[in-house]
Amino acid sequence: MNTATLSVRANPGPDTAIELRDPCPPILDAAFLRNPYPAYHRLRAAGPIHWSEEFFGGAWLLTRHEDVEAVLRDPLYSARRTGGWVMRGSEDERQALCPFQRLFSRAMLFLDAPDHMRLRQALNAGFRPAALRAFAGTIEQMATGLMDRLEGTEQFDFMEGIAKPLPAMVIASLLGADAGDQPDFLAWSEDLAAFIGSPAPDQGLKRRAQASLLKMSAAFEALLARRRAQHATRPQTEQTDLIGHLLHAEAEGRIEAGPELLAQCAMLLFAGHETTRNLLGNGLHALLSHPEQWQRLRQSPELLPNALRELLRYESPVQYTGRRVTTDMVLNGRRMQRGDLVVPLIGAANRDPARYRNPDELDITRREGSHLSFGHGPHVCIGAALTLMEAEIAFRALLTRWPGLELVESEPHWNSNPVYRGLASLQVRHLS
Repeated sequence: MNTATLSVRANPGPDTAIELRDPCPPILDAAFLRNPYPAYHRLRAAGPIHWSEEFFGGAWLLTRHEDVEAVLRDPLYSARRTGGWVMRGSEDERQALCPFQRLFSRAMLFLDAPDHMRLRQALNAGFRPAALRAFAGTIEQMATGLMDRLEGTEQFDFMEGIAKPLPAMVIASLLGADAGDQPDFLAWSEDLAAFIGSPAPDQGLKRRAQASLLKMSAAFEALLARRRAQHATRPQTEQTDLIGHLLHAEAEGRIEAGPELLAQCAMLLFAGHETTRNLLGNGLHALLSHPEQWQRLRQSPELLPNALRELLRYESPVQYTGRRVTTDMVLNGRRMQRGDLVVPLIGAANRDPARYRNPDELDITRREGSHLSFGHGPHVCIGAALTLMEAEIAFRALLTRWPGLELVESEPHWNSNPVYRGLASLQVRHLS
């Protein structure tokens, strides 16, 4: 690590800011994808902020909990960042990707106030506690049904059997989407996850993501048309799913028909299952890799809500996000320019020893404040309560049905996505 590029003290004045952007050594290798935490610790020990050319052609990496939390909260760091991400390339390449950018950039994830707040308020009704409580029984039935299919099978892939299908079923049902579309939705979401998870997406990856987003949007466009027609013939029918709430917001002028509405539908579907399935897979792997923690949870199931918070901290399903600097500024001794990309490393922040005691240890009784796995500030995950409810229902069912669950393989099969950290497969067995 080139320590000549590091700040000499925290937040000095502009006259002492360091101008150099010597890139830090590469970190995105096979070892990182298996286990990113040693690399995070090395970066954090060397300094709070580093310039890296591995991420999107150049970005500032933040490693410490305090800084990551502050950037996620501060409006001086903009969520609007898709242009340089999607549209980097030749003129022909940019023209080819205009349909992708037109939809992708309208998702609430990539908007600032006031548009972000307007869309968030339109969606909030579907995530209110009363609405989620009313949906809990449906989630329990779905989880039970998936586990029933595995009954009598001593060994199975938890990701394929439960972690992947359950969140997809839940978010499709909550949206009001057709159950038969779930396999297509999953495949399309995989292409979007591969694009979002690449720190340097090539043209092929972008084109596949565009094709899948357009197919997903076409499916929602047809669904929205059917729902509008139903409402025209039965205007008094209550629509309590997310599509119903979105159409109500459209009718009131709080959300625009066309790309804006379609982008929110696609975002909800994608985000609604991508991170939840990784919480389920990462969480079960962490617990079964620490048998004493699984045993403690079996003996004290009332610890489950706290255990989920610790599992999210310990192995965050989302390892980093991005923001754009909106004005020239100095952060931790580095002079950043308007338009610079900042990458808050959530996975590093969640293992910061300045914030958590023995951060590399899994402790389901830990009570040291919240993690950053759902984000922070205005863009905190709108579906966090739904994700936690799904996970609690699933883990309670696992503890009750298969208390003797154990890992089959000592080495997990991690996916190759540095953003959405998760397992490609997780072979487990239960003892009768």
